[in-house]
Amino acid sequence: MATTIKPLEDRILIQPLEAVQTTASGLVIPDTAKEKPQEGKVIATGPGRIDDKGNRVPLDVAEGDVVIFSKYGGTEVKYDGQEYLLLNARDILAVVSK
Repeated sequence: MATTIKPLEDRILIQPLEAVQTTASGLVIPDTAKEKPQEGKVIATGPGRIDDKGNRVPLDVAEGDVVIFSKYGGTEVKYDGQEYLLLNARDILAVVSK
């Protein structure tokens, strides 16, 4: 999937994964009761921030990683009919390995 959005500095472009549609017992959750997803796939990353000495600090995530991010962090972006989330690197809480 080629995207034309290239994040700057230490920002990361995430495509949120769909939230669970049913409960463990099989009940369907209506759209109004769903929580915001906190898991997503990294679509693109910036080059990293520059520290006080002028050195580039690389990011801890790479394109294709599945990550958990803070619930209310980032900026929601709609582009080409897709919904994305643009986050700072500090809003990424963990990388999920399956």
